[in-house]
Parts: sequence; C-alpha cells; structure tokens
Amino acid sequence: AAADPPRRSHRAAPGGPDPDDPDDPDGGDPDDAAPARGRGHRGRGTRGRAAPRRSGGGRTRTIAVVAVVCVVVAGAGFAGRQYLFPPDHEGPGTGEVEVTVEPGASGSAVADQLVEQGVVASSGAFLDALGDHGGAVTPGTYNLRREMSGEAAVALLFDADARVGTRVTIREGLRSSEILELLSTEGGLPMDELEAAYADTDALGLPEYADGNPEGYLFPDTYTISPGDTAPDVLQRMVARYDQAAESTDLEARSGEHDLTADEVMAIAAIVQAESGSAEDMPKVSRVVYNRLDEGMELGMDSTCFYVIGEYGIALTDDQLAACKAADSDYATYGRTGLPSGPIVSPGEQAIEAALEPADGEWLYFVATDPENGVTEFADTYPEFEQLKAEFEANRGDL
Repeated sequence: AAADPPRRSHRAAPGGPDPDDPDDPDGGDPDDAAPARGRGHRGRGTRGRAAPRRSGGGRTRTIAVVAVVCVVVAGAGFAGRQYLFPPDHEGPGTGEVEVTVEPGASGSAVADQLVEQGVVASSGAFLDALGDHGGAVTPGTYNLRREMSGEAAVALLFDADARVGTRVTIREGLRSSEILELLSTEGGLPMDELEAAYADTDALGLPEYADGNPEGYLFPDTYTISPGDTAPDVLQRMVARYDQAAESTDLEARSGEHDLTADEVMAIAAIVQAESGSAEDMPKVSRVVYNRLDEGMELGMDSTCFYVIGEYGIALTDDQLAACKAADSDYATYGRTGLPSGPIVSPGEQAIEAALEPADGEWLYFVATDPENGVTEFADTYPEFEQLKAEFEANRGDL
C-alpha cells in the first residue's frame, strides 16, 4: 500500500513568513510567498483554521436546537399541567354576581360566561366539577359569587335557593287548567300567555305518543320562575322534566311489555294518581285497572267522570254520573269499556311506576273507606265491594 504523503507545515513554505524569526517582525515579505497552487485564498495555512470553525458552528447549532427542544418540552409540560390541573380558586368566593343561564346553553358556554364574569378561574375547573353533576345546568338566573372554586360554583347552580325568582310547586294529580292557574297566580305569568303557550303544542316538545295533547305531560315538581322567563319557557321546562321521568322509568319499552302504548300507560298512571289515598295503594289500584281491562269490565273510575264534566269530588252523585254518560266522552269510564283516551291529570313518578308494575292480586274493586285519613280497601267480589261502600258512606260525613 502506498504511504501517506508527508504533511507540510505551514511554516515550511519557501519564502513564507516565519513568526519565530525575531529578525522578521512582519513575519516575512508577502512578495516572497509561495504560489497558492490553485487553492485560492485557502492556500496559506487556512486549512488548519477552518476545521475548528466548522466544529464550533456545529456545537452552536446543537446547543440552539437543544434549547428550542427544552422550551417546547417545557411549554408542553405547562400546557399539560393547565389541562390536567386547570387554575381554580379556593373556597366559596365573595360578593355577589348575577348569572343568567340561557335555555340550551352548553356547559362550555356557561363555563366561558363564568370566567368572563369573574366567578371561576378557568373553564376547565368549572367543567371538571360540572361533569360530576351530570353536565347540565337548568336555565335561569342565579346569585353566585366572585372568585369561587369550580366545585362551589357548580354546587350553587344546582341549589334551587340560589336561583333568582319565584318558586312554584306543582303537586301530583293536578289538571292542566289547575297548573296554569298556579303558574299565573304564584308565578306571575300572564294567563293569556300561558293559555297561548299551552295551545301551541308543536312548540312544547311533547312526545309523539301524546298526540298533541299536553294534558298529563306537564310534570309535577317545584319550578323557579326567573326574571325574563316566558310562558313557553316554563311549559317547555315542565315537558322536559316529564321526559326525564319517562326516561328514568323506561316508559316506552316497558309499556310494550303490557301491549300498551306509553300514552295508555300514562292514562293508567293518571287514574292511579287520582284514585289512590297513598303511595302504598298505587300498585294495588293499578292492578284493579288491569284486572278490569282483562275482564272486559267498565273501569268505572269516578275521577274520569269528574274530569269529563269539569267538576271535582270524591264520589259521583247520580246527577253527575248521568251528565258524564250524556257527554259521551272518550275520557269517561262509565258507559263504555277501555281506557280513557289519555291522562286526566299529571301523575308523578311513583304513579307511573305503579302503572308499569302493578301489584299481584285478584282485586276488581277498591273503596276509600276513610277518605279523611287516606284509607283505601280492596275487594275481589261485588258483595265485598258493597260492604266497603257501606263503610265509606258511614265515614264520608259531608263529603
């Protein structure tokens, strides 16, 4: 193999500068310098200096890249901490902030609004807490505070006492006409607006099986009517509350198990609600309805006839019964067999559950033998029913 050529020191160039010669302070005469031999300006020893410059530049670039990576990683770590541990205030906050949650507002929209109004420190803190409560806020106006923790803000939004407005309790077993009256007298909503909203059935959000009739589908509960709430807002909220109850009881699927529609089960639930003296009686009253349907009997429920003639009471008089039959209404259960054409009142969730899950028994009759104390007794045969009816007459007083 050929040996490598000997390296030439830059000091060995003929006529070149000699920095070690004390007699040549200029390092030699540039006119005596050797020709560059085709290497241009690199000819005079520049090879020895170029490599270190290239090496130093590479180290600089490496340091710069590492610095950038460190910044990016640090930024990503900060963003990750912001995501996993969003900024949050501590405690219940101070002062007072009035916040209005609009109908249909998403959790993110509410969170952004609370940040903007200085209630919470970050959207993330609020949304984390909201997720533990189901992720939905009831529309309305609320009294909150400044600089609240996300958890404290969510807790107030789910506290009915924090809502600004008037609370109206709609008890179970009321007709729609009674519900509208309460919303007007106690809630301050104009009756004409309530009646118009009630008649606009397309806007109420009724289930399809209601067939455009809101009776029975304004769910009983306590509602807060906030400033700015309109009649349609409140009635739509009541129907939405019904939807929640229907979903929690799995109404539509379980209705099919009885070969009934959801509306027919609601008709039973309304009878159960109107006729029962207590929650414990509800499954038994429901069983009487099913047994009579199975037997092809008239249901004979006084509550349905009171609905038909627009009156109230606990037992029909002969005149009231005659008026009910003369009306020839699909809601009547005297003079015709089968269920009324829909619910006659708004039943609560217990009554709906009883309509879906009747008690076991052979009862065909029941009588409120002691109406004042809510006592109801059940019978399998007509003679037993006659005895219970006599007991009712003895206890009814001036009812």
